[in-house]
Amino acid sequence: MHTMWKGTISFGLVNIPIKLHAATENKDVKLRQLHEECKSPIEYKKRCPVCDKEVSNEEIVKAYEYTKNKFVVLDAEDLENLKKEQEDKSVEILDFVKLEEIDPVYFDKSYFMSPNDGGSKAYGLLRKALNDTGKIGIAKIIIRSKEQLAIVRVFQNTLIMETIHFPDEVRDTADVPNVPEETELSKKEVSTAITLIDQLTAEFDPEKYTDDYRTALLELIDAKRNNEEITTTKQKAAPENVSNLMEALEKSLESTKESKKISPKKKTTAKKSTRKKKSS
Repeated sequence: MHTMWKGTISFGLVNIPIKLHAATENKDVKLRQLHEECKSPIEYKKRCPVCDKEVSNEEIVKAYEYTKNKFVVLDAEDLENLKKEQEDKSVEILDFVKLEEIDPVYFDKSYFMSPNDGGSKAYGLLRKALNDTGKIGIAKIIIRSKEQLAIVRVFQNTLIMETIHFPDEVRDTADVPNVPEETELSKKEVSTAITLIDQLTAEFDPEKYTDDYRTALLELIDAKRNNEEITTTKQKAAPENVSNLMEALEKSLESTKESKKISPKKKTTAKKSTRKKKSS
């Protein structure tokens, strides 16, 4: 597994050198966008609308828009120093709580934790303590220039760190439109709904659930490929060949002949302008 982060995590005076590895992967089927006419991939370029030109990554700086069209520019060096200053700190477990006290709306991403050199015993100690107490740890960590709240818990004999949102990142439910306060329901309606829930109640088995859309999409792609319903991107036109070059030369000769037919007055003007260029 690819290591995404290295550092230490501590609780009390116990320090554990660890590595983080992504616990999940995105298996979405990525579709490209093509130009319908020639079936070539669409390009997305970074362009400055004021200078009306394409901009390279080296010409781009980061900034914070504090009000409409007003920015505070942040130097790359300042951001790097700030990031390093925070990343150099070890991750300290601040509190231990019960997992059921955290609503799932707070959860974000999951990372497996493995012990780094010399950390196996301390790793095993934290895992054992969490298992025996039924608790999880609350910590803070900097990942990719963002400070995040996280929990540390045991998952199938492995320590896992899951980033969770800060309270101010979870929107207020009062802002959700059209939510009814109370709804008048008959006892029969409620009892029927409860009966239905009881009938559909089962132990959670993740293997039971599959991404049917992704499976169907991949089957469609395979069927089209097997039937040779495929498209090959067209190459850009090659440079003009000799015949095209000859055509261009002949047209140039024609235009030269036409220019010689200009009036004497225009010829004089043309000579004067040529002399000025030579003298400059």
